[in-house]
Amino acid sequence: MVTVDAAAEKILSGKRLNFSEAMALYQHNDIVHLAKLARLVKQAKSGSQVFFNVNRHINLTNICVSGCPLCAFACKAENAAGYIMDEAEVVRLVRAAANEYPDLSEIHMVSALHPDKPFQYYLDIVKAVKRTLPAIHVKAFTPVEIIHFSTIAQISIETVLCRLKEAGLDSLPGGGAEILDDEVRRRICPNKATTQQWCEVMKTAHRLGLPTNATMLYGHIETVEQRIRHLFTIRDIQDQTRGFQAFVSFPFHPDNTALAGQTARASAWEDLKMIAIARLVLDNIEHIKAFWMMLTLPIAQLSLSFGVDDLDGTVVEEKIIHAAGASTQKGITKGELIKLVRETGFIPVERDTFYHPVKIYGKDGSGNDTAETGTY
Repeated sequence: MVTVDAAAEKILSGKRLNFSEAMALYQHNDIVHLAKLARLVKQAKSGSQVFFNVNRHINLTNICVSGCPLCAFACKAENAAGYIMDEAEVVRLVRAAANEYPDLSEIHMVSALHPDKPFQYYLDIVKAVKRTLPAIHVKAFTPVEIIHFSTIAQISIETVLCRLKEAGLDSLPGGGAEILDDEVRRRICPNKATTQQWCEVMKTAHRLGLPTNATMLYGHIETVEQRIRHLFTIRDIQDQTRGFQAFVSFPFHPDNTALAGQTARASAWEDLKMIAIARLVLDNIEHIKAFWMMLTLPIAQLSLSFGVDDLDGTVVEEKIIHAAGASTQKGITKGELIKLVRETGFIPVERDTFYHPVKIYGKDGSGNDTAETGTY
C-alpha cells in the first residue's frame, strides 16, 4: 500500500512520483503538508523569485463551429453577439497597448474556430502584429486552433506551424487540453481536437523550436484519476521534447455554459491542492503558473505558497473566462502584480516569454518601482 510518508520521502530525496503515489498525495487532506512539499520543489527550481510579464490578450473572434458544452464564449455566426476582428482592429489594439504599456513584451492571441476565415487570415494577423511591433513576442493559437487550420487549409500540422513561424509566431499557449482523456472530451468538447491530436501538435511545435505551455481545465465531469493521468501525459511529452515552459491548471467556470447547474465552481481548497500536486508530479517542467484571472487574486496570491512561481501577466482584456461568469478584473497593472508578490515575501521578477529576467524588483516590500536590471 502506498503511503503519503513514502511519497513525501521520494519528493524530499529528488525521486520521481508514480501514479499511485500522486493519487495518495491528492487524497491526503493535510493541505499544509502538500504546500510545504510543493514549496520545497519550487524553491529548488526558482528560489524566492516569482515571475510575471507585461502582456496583452486579444481574442480575434467568438464565432465557432465547435459548439462545446463547456464554453460560454463561442457563438454561431448568425448570433448578434458574434464578432471577428479585421487586421486594422488588431493593429489598433496592439498600438494602443504599446502606448499604454511601454514595457509590453507579449501579445497573446487565442480565438474560436471560425467556420469561414481561411488560414491566410491568421497568417496575415501574425504578420501585421510583427510589422506593428517588430520586437514583440507573439504567443498565439492553441493546439485546437492548429488542428482547425490544418483541416480548413488541408495541409499538415507541421506545415501549419512552419508557415505561422515564418509569419512571426514565437510560441504557443497550452489551451484546449481540457482533460486529455477522450472519454471526457467526447462529452465536453466533442468537435475539438482529440487527445492524440493535441499531443501531436505539441510534439511537432517543440520539434520545430516553438516552445509552448501546457494546461488543464478541471472541475467539470472528470474524475481525480483522469486529472492525475492528464499530468502524467504532460510529463511524458516533456520527457520526450523538453518544450513545455510552464504548466497552468484552470478551474472550470460553469456559469452560462451548457453544464451550468450540473456542477459548481471548484473550491479554493481544490484549486490549491491541484496546483500543489501539479508541482510535485511535473518534475521536468520548470514553471507552474497561477492564472490569477481564473483563480481570483487572493487564491493566486496564496498559491505562491503551493508551488507556483509565475502569476502570468497584466492581460489587459480577457473575454473567454469572463463569458463563463468569472468576476475578476479583466486586467491588472504591473504595480499591483509587484505588490501581490512582495506581500508574500517572494521576489517579483518581470520576465519575457522565455523567462529571461527583465527587471528584478527586490524584496523590500516598499511598493516603489525601483528595480535592478540583469540576469540571475
